[in-house]
Amino acid sequence: MDANGAALVTGASRGIGQAVALELAKRGFDVVATMRNPADGEALRSASTRGRIQVEALDVNRPETIRIPDGLRVLVNNAGVEGEHLPVEHAPMQMWRDIFETNFFGLVEVTRRALPELRASRGVLCNVTSCSILVPMPFFAVYRASKAAVSALGESLRAEVQDAGVRVLEIQPGAIETDMLEGSKREPEAMAFEAYRTLAKTVHAMRQAGVDQFESVENAAVSIVDAILDDATPLRHGPDPMGAGLLAAWRATDDETMMGGMLASLAPPPNDD
Repeated sequence: MDANGAALVTGASRGIGQAVALELAKRGFDVVATMRNPADGEALRSASTRGRIQVEALDVNRPETIRIPDGLRVLVNNAGVEGEHLPVEHAPMQMWRDIFETNFFGLVEVTRRALPELRASRGVLCNVTSCSILVPMPFFAVYRASKAAVSALGESLRAEVQDAGVRVLEIQPGAIETDMLEGSKREPEAMAFEAYRTLAKTVHAMRQAGVDQFESVENAAVSIVDAILDDATPLRHGPDPMGAGLLAAWRATDDETMMGGMLASLAPPPNDD
């Protein structure tokens, strides 16, 4: 794919979305960088890039705010929320509904509106999910389920639009230096429940031990845009060492082996009594 024409990025006020919007514009795309509050886009407005950057309001939960640019060639569905880290039995149903509303249903609404333009331009549909869907991470069930739904959606879309020349790409980030990742360093809210406290401590320690694997958001954005431009990139792409490593392990083994290693690392130590 040549780097020109219109690109739309959701959730571009910060983190991966902002960095990808900047990188697309540096390569030559005219980028519509969208966010709920356009006042948060000052860093994008003041950036010096080859392509233009236009900041617009778009809330994926409010269909009336969704505007698809004419001649769209690249859509990056990045907008998303994480929520509290709770056990399934204690995660309120409203939390499930709220997270799915943004991470899945909002993404579907943007995608279905963008597909006619992407079909006309033989463009790229890029969905940002998470490498956490590859492992049985405790207390992330709501978030993981919403991202796994996006992954399944992408598989079906790939089959539906391949004859039209639209390429579907799924980005599975791991440990990337963003505000969302920074917030996830906190102790899991699951710590409040006695039945899950030991596991919650293990999960927290495991996540803290991985801080040296954090990738800069700028490097991740370069990897993501490289994948968008490379027609040979497979459906799933890890843009950082953790994401790429987990994806490679998932491709090289079966589900039970992949999950078994994670479950073993989370198991409590044997009782010597």
